[in-house]
Amino acid sequence: MAQEYPVSVFHFQVEWGGSRIGFTEVSGLTRELQPIEYREGHSPDYHVTKMPGMAKYGDITLKRGMHKGDNEFFEWLTTAQLNNIERRSVKITLLDEQHQPIMTWDVFDAWPSKVEGPSLKSTGNEVAVESITLCHEGLTLSVA
Repeated sequence: MAQEYPVSVFHFQVEWGGSRIGFTEVSGLTRELQPIEYREGHSPDYHVTKMPGMAKYGDITLKRGMHKGDNEFFEWLTTAQLNNIERRSVKITLLDEQHQPIMTWDVFDAWPSKVEGPSLKSTGNEVAVESITLCHEGLTLSVA
């Protein structure tokens, strides 16, 4: 019987607006429920009850190598005006060895809150990497 190993994290794809974009790193795929503490004054128990509250989603950070003439992240960020920005749906898919989806995170109404350029170093010998941080209105996880 063959041993089944955990899934590797290095084979994934990111899509938005129908385009597939290559990234080197994706982080921040988090969802948490904020606890609500409650206690009635006449409760015989001397502790609070914790109940699930509103969902909270972490910001997602995407990193990729920079390409000459590609300024899409910065242009998207500069479209922001007071409560008016282009929102996009983003799909992040973890793939298996045959390039088939294992897990897919669908991110809703994402918009950039931060774009960061590369760290420049005169003695550096690495690829210039830029990052974009996305705020969003929620995410779902589907398993293939």
